[in-house]
Amino acid sequence: MGHILAIDQGTTSSRAILFDGAMQITAMAQEEFPQHYPASGWVEHDPSDLWSTTAATCRAAIEKAGLGADDIAAIGITNQRETVVVWERDTGKPVHNAIVWQDRRTAETCQKLKDAGHEQMVTARTGLLLDPYFSATKLAWILDQDEGLRARARKGEILFGTVDCYIIWRLTGGRSHVTDATNAARTLLYDIHKGRWSSTICQLLDIPMEMLPEVRDSASDFGVTRADLFGREIPILGVAGDQQAATVGQACFEPGMFKSTYGTGCFALLNTGTQAVTSKNRLLTTIAYQLDGEVTYALEGSIFVAGAVVQWLRDGLKIIREAKETQPLAEASDPDQGVILVPAFVGLGAPYWNPDCRGAIYGLTRNSGPEEFARAALESVGYQTRDLLQAMHADWPGSATGEGVLRVDGGMSASDWAMQFLSDIIGAPVDRPEVLETTALGAAWLAGMKAGVYPQMAEFAQSWRLERRFEPAMSNETRTRKTDAWARAVKATLSV
Repeated sequence: MGHILAIDQGTTSSRAILFDGAMQITAMAQEEFPQHYPASGWVEHDPSDLWSTTAATCRAAIEKAGLGADDIAAIGITNQRETVVVWERDTGKPVHNAIVWQDRRTAETCQKLKDAGHEQMVTARTGLLLDPYFSATKLAWILDQDEGLRARARKGEILFGTVDCYIIWRLTGGRSHVTDATNAARTLLYDIHKGRWSSTICQLLDIPMEMLPEVRDSASDFGVTRADLFGREIPILGVAGDQQAATVGQACFEPGMFKSTYGTGCFALLNTGTQAVTSKNRLLTTIAYQLDGEVTYALEGSIFVAGAVVQWLRDGLKIIREAKETQPLAEASDPDQGVILVPAFVGLGAPYWNPDCRGAIYGLTRNSGPEEFARAALESVGYQTRDLLQAMHADWPGSATGEGVLRVDGGMSASDWAMQFLSDIIGAPVDRPEVLETTALGAAWLAGMKAGVYPQMAEFAQSWRLERRFEPAMSNETRTRKTDAWARAVKATLSV
């Protein structure tokens, strides 16, 4: 009973990771699933893919570890945030494909709401901005596609959930329609100060509150799995959106600590404690985690394209076959060329929040080749991170760039070249932990702590281990020259 099963349902794949009683990885399974692009700027998933890959990877990880269901004390879940699933309560059948967090189809709706003067009210309640990134306008769009859906939702026949909620509903055989506070806080429907769904915003968007899930602590009783799935009922005791789970996994429990996760996108979170700091720089005020009914807040900056830019090199340009090839290419590039890539494939996130601009490349010459493209792709992530940290520093002085240490995780953090450039360009140390699977670890710790298998917060924080620290080695002159060039490129991209 000493193992914890962590489900990490991401944007491009589902993973299941088994952690032992010492919080070490025992086994892992991963399965990719298709992305659907019905129109420019639109991104969808088939909800059945989310569920089938989740179930399959759980079984595969358990089998690979040579364990049985009796060896698993609890399940923790972490997930891609903001993605919207709407389904029928009786059948479990989705009424539409899941609309992914990257999707920009509701940009016009968001602009109309802004023009009507609603953003200040929405931000005051949710800490978020009126942007297609968040769940609410995606949900309203789905309801608009069928005139009967709202009436059915008011009768309790149609349910809404973020991905964690949908996975829990499937795991429990429809017995639990629940989410946690961190996921609720990303919907644009949840009042993060009062800890409840906002009837005002639901009324504004004509979203029936009957379809919304119950909100619980990040470590709580979310129900038990169907016995036939894994051989016995297993309690689900921990849930957090992926970036909040990474914050927990990085043990960023003290105000002023911050982390940046490099997956499909990049997300930096700064722990602000019990204070919900209002950003003057278009960052998000959000919930870092909620334990024993007490909310810990964070400032967050969201970059839509981080690891996805490497996928573009692989799948779009086809200049690499595997992500790891970017490092030797970047190392072989000509540093004097100054190629800059602004990867605004689905618009730009914080601190710009422009859903309409698109990606651009500057500084190309006849000698620009795969090496320079790889370098520009990796550098783009560092530049965007710097923008976020500078905004955080402005909102909460002494918290970010130039002071403190940035803890990093996620797939791209494995690249020494990318992390050294990140340290150089932000002018601060970058710490990479021994356990890079911090998102899954955070979900596992929440569940394991609730189950009594893992230690409490203070002891868990002491277990964090550094694998490598990257120190800035770039001259101030070079940093200024490069960041000025980046700023000009972003300005030009936004003006198109």
